[in-house]
Amino acid sequence: MHAAKRIEIRWRDLDGFAHVNNSTYLTYLEEARDEFFTDLLGETVHRVVIRHIEIDFRSGLVHTDDHVDVEIELEAVGTSSATTRERIRSAADGRVAAESRTVVVHTDAGRSTSEPWPDDSRRVLEARL
Repeated sequence: MHAAKRIEIRWRDLDGFAHVNNSTYLTYLEEARDEFFTDLLGETVHRVVIRHIEIDFRSGLVHTDDHVDVEIELEAVGTSSATTRERIRSAADGRVAAESRTVVVHTDAGRSTSEPWPDDSRRVLEARL
């Protein structure tokens, strides 16, 4: 089961070559991932941090692509971690612009060390597998 979020490509997202800057892809992923985990976890999301992210750039984006669709699928749930697969597509023609894999970790109140998922959060996450 996956979720999707449509995000507008903004003028500020473009670099000097009129392409969406590569760092902006991470912002698109973050916006979609934040919404995904907030919808699932509620307040628990404030104790979730990224520990690992990898991204493969497949196609450049330009302003005339207008929007991107970011797809997120929960891949695995560990003791304190969750792994997602994400894809950014051009809304204009559906081509894949980037694919990524992200590992997030539930942390203690100080957000410094990992802590097991609360039981209710684990149940919600596992239901999305």
